Amino acid sequence: MTDTQRKLGFLVCLITIVLAVLDTQIVSAATVPIVKDLDPEHGIDKIPWLVSAFSLASAAMLPLYGRLCDTLGTKPVFLGALGAFLSGSALCGAAPSMAWLIASRALQGIGAGGLMSVTMVVMAQLAGPGADRNKGAGTGGIIAGGGIAVGPLVGGFLADHASWRWAFYINLPLGVAALATAVVALKLPRPATRGSVDFAGAGLAAAFSTMLLLVTEWGGKQYAWTSPQVTGAALAAAGAFALFLRRQATAAEPILPPSLFRVPELRLGFAIQGLMGAAMTGAIYYVLVYLQLVRGITSSAAGLYLVPMAAGITAVGALTGRLTELGWSGRTFVISGSVVAAAAFLLLATTDADTSLWRLRAAMLLVGLGFGQLLGQLIQLVQQAAPAHQLGVATTAVRFFQTLGTALGAALFGTLLDRLYDGPGDIGSLAALHGAAHLRGVTAYTSAMDTVFLCGAGVMALCLLLALRLPKGATAPAEKEPVAA
Repeated sequence: MTDTQRKLGFLVCLITIVLAVLDTQIVSAATVPIVKDLDPEHGIDKIPWLVSAFSLASAAMLPLYGRLCDTLGTKPVFLGALGAFLSGSALCGAAPSMAWLIASRALQGIGAGGLMSVTMVVMAQLAGPGADRNKGAGTGGIIAGGGIAVGPLVGGFLADHASWRWAFYINLPLGVAALATAVVALKLPRPATRGSVDFAGAGLAAAFSTMLLLVTEWGGKQYAWTSPQVTGAALAAAGAFALFLRRQATAAEPILPPSLFRVPELRLGFAIQGLMGAAMTGAIYYVLVYLQLVRGITSSAAGLYLVPMAAGITAVGALTGRLTELGWSGRTFVISGSVVAAAAFLLLATTDADTSLWRLRAAMLLVGLGFGQLLGQLIQLVQQAAPAHQLGVATTAVRFFQTLGTALGAALFGTLLDRLYDGPGDIGSLAALHGAAHLRGVTAYTSAMDTVFLCGAGVMALCLLLALRLPKGATAPAEKEPVAA
């Protein structure tokens, strides 16, 4: 590839990451206008499926995408994922009913799962071995993290000032331009030999992740944790997981090779990524809920409080990426990022009904400074340590474990918050309370929320313990042959 083609390839990757990550958050702020337009009477009951269809489809496809990259080559898989995402976006924007929208959202999620993982493989191949690969992976991680923080802001703005359909149509101009550019500019290596794809293993992985995500979506919300629906989904997840482990141990070319977990950087990197996903989601979600329920701030205005977090992720990610290129160990930044993120959660755990909003902004900046170090460095760690012929599987596994961690963290933190809240009514009715009842509810909610943030600090402390076990010199630039994936 020429230098111009390579730069265009990087630009395409950044655009697709932004589009995919934004769409994980952007719809949540537009659910009310969607229901009013498509199904005012019964649409509210279908909102959980509208939100879940995207994440379920995305998570279910992740293990398969990695293996397809290592078997068929990265370019055709990338183009297929982008095509599915754009098709789903167009169908979502034109949806005449909730059922149509939910099905189209699932198609969009299938594509987004590839964009948030395969794109990282494309960037690694564009950069080549050594420090340049670190730069590509780090940039992708920073953009992804910033998109997570900015998504609710964009969604709130569109919900307040434009039609909800633009939450989907906004993907099309940039997405089509990226697709056309990728077809022409990307010239990536192809695998020397085409192995088989373990479709049975991929199906079991999809079944496990889907059932697990349904447990976290349903439990304590739509159904009681002991209900037949949640219990059945949990048993199905456990059964699928057991069959998946057996399949991976016996398959000739497993979808998630057990050999990856014998590499310390990969084993520890996957675990830290999953824990980080749980903690990061908690920081974003509960700060937004606090601002809206306790402080009475609108959804779009609340999203502005995530800007310091996005700024922190971008700034520190760029700095650590540059220092890594100069020879600094990525292990150092994974350790320091865990420490800073834990400190941020401890600061958030002191929040009450009268906390200065500027102090809250400072806490979110600190959250960004901590997670910004982790988002880029963990991807670099995995890509540098992964065997050349398994780069695709290892890279998508990072995203897979983050997705599972995010779902489990949201469910566990949410359940903990509900159990700790001892105010009048439930948390959902807090905004409707007045006078002394409202004061008691706010006090009870902030007390419970602070305990959740303390648990977040504990999660990051566990990340620190795992980071200290990383081999010294982890993610240091290592010369490798160009990856055929």
